[in-house]
Amino acid sequence: MLLPFFNPSGVAIIGASSDPHKLGHGVVRNLIDYRYPGPIYPVNPKAGEILSRRCYPSIDQVPDPVDLAVVIVPAPAVAGVIAQCGRRGIRHAIVVSGGFGETGAQGRQREEELVKTANQHKMRLIGPNCIGTIDTHTPINTTFVVGMPQAGDISFLSQSGAMCAVVIDWARGAGVGFSRIASLGNQIDVNEVEMLTAMADDPQTRVITAYIEGVADGRAFMAAAVEAARRKPVVVLKGGQGKSGAKAVASHTGALAGSAEAYDAAFRHSGILRADTMEQLFDWARVLAWQPLPEGKRVAVLTNAGGPAILAVDALEAAGLELSPLSQDTCDYLRERLPGASSIGNPVDVLAGSGPGLYAVALDALLSDPTVDAALVIQAPQDWFLPASLAEVVAEVASVHRKPVMASIMGLASVDQALAILHRRRVPNFAFPERAASALAAMIARRNWLEMPAEQPDVLNNIDIETARRALEQADFAAALSAYGISMPPTRPAATAGAAIAAAGEIGYPVALKLDSPDFSHKSDVGGVVLNLEDELAIQAAFDEIIAAAKAAEPGAAIRGVLVQKMLSGGQEVIVGTRRDPQFGPLALVGSGGVEVELQRDVATGIAPLTDTQANRLLDATLAGTRLKGWRGIPPADRPAAIQALRRLAQIACDFPEIEELEINPLYVLPAGQGAYALDIRGVKKEA
Repeated sequence: MLLPFFNPSGVAIIGASSDPHKLGHGVVRNLIDYRYPGPIYPVNPKAGEILSRRCYPSIDQVPDPVDLAVVIVPAPAVAGVIAQCGRRGIRHAIVVSGGFGETGAQGRQREEELVKTANQHKMRLIGPNCIGTIDTHTPINTTFVVGMPQAGDISFLSQSGAMCAVVIDWARGAGVGFSRIASLGNQIDVNEVEMLTAMADDPQTRVITAYIEGVADGRAFMAAAVEAARRKPVVVLKGGQGKSGAKAVASHTGALAGSAEAYDAAFRHSGILRADTMEQLFDWARVLAWQPLPEGKRVAVLTNAGGPAILAVDALEAAGLELSPLSQDTCDYLRERLPGASSIGNPVDVLAGSGPGLYAVALDALLSDPTVDAALVIQAPQDWFLPASLAEVVAEVASVHRKPVMASIMGLASVDQALAILHRRRVPNFAFPERAASALAAMIARRNWLEMPAEQPDVLNNIDIETARRALEQADFAAALSAYGISMPPTRPAATAGAAIAAAGEIGYPVALKLDSPDFSHKSDVGGVVLNLEDELAIQAAFDEIIAAAKAAEPGAAIRGVLVQKMLSGGQEVIVGTRRDPQFGPLALVGSGGVEVELQRDVATGIAPLTDTQANRLLDATLAGTRLKGWRGIPPADRPAAIQALRRLAQIACDFPEIEELEINPLYVLPAGQGAYALDIRGVKKEA
């Protein structure tokens, strides 16, 4: 229960100060200045009064009601203060003090002591090392930061206190209202998962925004995000985009499905809209909070200047949106009412001399057109009328239609009044029209996710878990995959050239020879693969060549010989793989396969296990998926077989946590109806 962090019955500020330069003074000031309606209790044994409020020498002497403590004392004293709060009956505390896990080993010890103390008294903590919470509707401001946003319907949670301070100041300057703001600090107790749920439960919040740098429990985070996103848009800016490449990876999958890909996959799965910048984060939040979702991706552009309209069209197309074709009735209507030199086709250009009245006529006509799903109104600076008058017109017309309308009243020096009007009427404005395209694309992504059925993966048949378990105990990944119903061409191990020749005779020519060694991740890189061998002499020569190349590349490597494999033809090479992510568990990957897979990087990553719909969506996101449908003389391949292989690989990763990495590259997908075969398999198990 996190409600007392946003709507407490009374607040004690432990470490309150009469010195206006100290944080403890700022918290008391903000509670008073921003009209917190409950009792405010400064606690400081050396002060009798702070900002005309009686100061108490200890928390024990603070009267009821009080159910929230804001703690701003030196780090070594915090655990003792929390114990006092617990004995007093306070069950919620915000620890602003720094000097904990962020400072090193000694700080981590303090953190452990603090957690233990809080647990003993059944207390919930935000922090330490945070700036506090804001609820503009209570109202309450427990931070020490000067200023508070106006009441609104966007919430913001952050793992960085500085980002909260920035957002508070930006919101005040931009005139954008917020409902709640929460700085989480070191998250020794309340974390991003619980806070996400608290924001979703807040009736005043319409859109949840967040800045996060990591999550402690990826699957718990996804579960909370799915539940929240079904009710409200969730927009996240993820800090720390670097790959988790501290150790060498042993497969292509390990290299391609890094930390950034894992977060992307988790966010897509959960319905989270991932912003790339702070600007996007709040651009998207505003449109999602203020405007209805578009029914489709057809956009009408209304402008008084050609250049900005061209930029807008370019940005819309780059974002995957389309220009509305406009009906003949709309074109005829506009032609009769706009100046003769106006451009009637989309974008509609009313020319520089037109006033708000013509904008109103044109915008109403565009929003009435069934081919239009959304409208963008652009106005370049001019001398004919005040931007504020256009803002009134745009807001009024938008209010009578159930379609999203965005404005780009361009400029800065002359638009303050216009922006205030638009924000008050809940029409988002963008200083430059390109930003509107990004926001519209986010709205489309939101609608698409909401319209997707909430599926659970069905049970895959023909899986022999016990056989797979025994195979994995021996690190026999091929046998394990075979037990999961993944087909492989006839393959025989051969320790000598003679054994390879005998195996080829059993399998039937042509065959391929592949180095059989656990010490080589990418056999082709060291000359460890020879294809299309038609006779015994070719096998003898290829065997000698492979073994010699392997010994030269890695003296002392464990070389078991070769694998003799039946050659297949007429198919396409795809990679399917899985990797266990520290935060989100098993990931599934699919894309274009072969020896240049890391160079091409034509892959898509998802969260395992996968439904048929999810697997198809991943494949559709790659060029490999396009080629499998048939491309420039290449016949359609057996796509269902590829989907089954991807799903079964994802499932084995879920069933066996000891699998760190496992890939098939290539998965050879034959023409439609002929199946898909695992030609090369590479796996890594967790060390015991």
